[in-house]
Amino acid sequence: MSELVLATVATEFLSRPGYATSTLKSYELTLLPLLEQQGHLPIELLSRGVLEDYLNSLEHLSYTTHRRHQSILQSLLNFAVERGYLRSNPIAHLRQRRPDAQQGESLTDELVRYLSPQQLERLYQLVRPDVRLHALVALLHRSGARISEILSLDLEVIDLKGRKYQVLGKGNKKRWCFYSQDAEQILEKYIHHYRHSGNGALFTARQPMTRTISRLSYTTVYKAWKKMTRDEPLLKGVRIHDLRHTFATERVGLMGIEELRALLGHQHIQTTLRYQKVTSARAEEVAMQALKKLTSG
Repeated sequence: MSELVLATVATEFLSRPGYATSTLKSYELTLLPLLEQQGHLPIELLSRGVLEDYLNSLEHLSYTTHRRHQSILQSLLNFAVERGYLRSNPIAHLRQRRPDAQQGESLTDELVRYLSPQQLERLYQLVRPDVRLHALVALLHRSGARISEILSLDLEVIDLKGRKYQVLGKGNKKRWCFYSQDAEQILEKYIHHYRHSGNGALFTARQPMTRTISRLSYTTVYKAWKKMTRDEPLLKGVRIHDLRHTFATERVGLMGIEELRALLGHQHIQTTLRYQKVTSARAEEVAMQALKKLTSG
């Protein structure tokens, strides 16, 4: 058997021709946390137990994102089998993670978690000292893009004058994302004064040991997010992805549901209609509170 390490096999896997640019970036971002932990390990030592422990450690991901991570890892290992680096895929037939109702997940994604105005105010207060994270949060909240889509962006694709950028979302469908003037000011401050040159990515990072400039990884963002929110009761349990939900709930009623669907890149209108249900429920709650006040005393 080959003595190749996982990082070498992953590089070969990602070097295959035929990938769309956005797909390749998505694969790279998805595999990076695993390679940071286990990239030095010889490929034949990747046991089912090691890989299950890794997948179980991704508890911060939504179940849909977790399933995508597992699927891409399955593809990498199938590639290793095809090339003769492994006799069999160690996580073949591994059951996918189920939705966690305590985390607001369901098979139909009926529950939507979004930030209240008070939570948003506190979040922006906390994130302001970190200019890069401030810019990332503002772009997520004001454009409604997925975190993977934003981390895959290159600086050259941002239309700074038009306050927009194009992404290739799920189903390989292109769509435009637009952001507000306040997000523009935050983003331009980051680009002009804090973004590292030497890499084409919009969001960059300097590696502490080698000092080389690379694309900002999701792992780095997640660690910064957890550190920032862990001691803040108002933001307990809030996920980065909830900023996308917040974007959507803020716009229900301000535009047609088809227009919102296009902005979010949803394949099915039923997915977008979840936000209409949320705002309807919220309106009912507010109405009942007002009625209670009017009829009391």
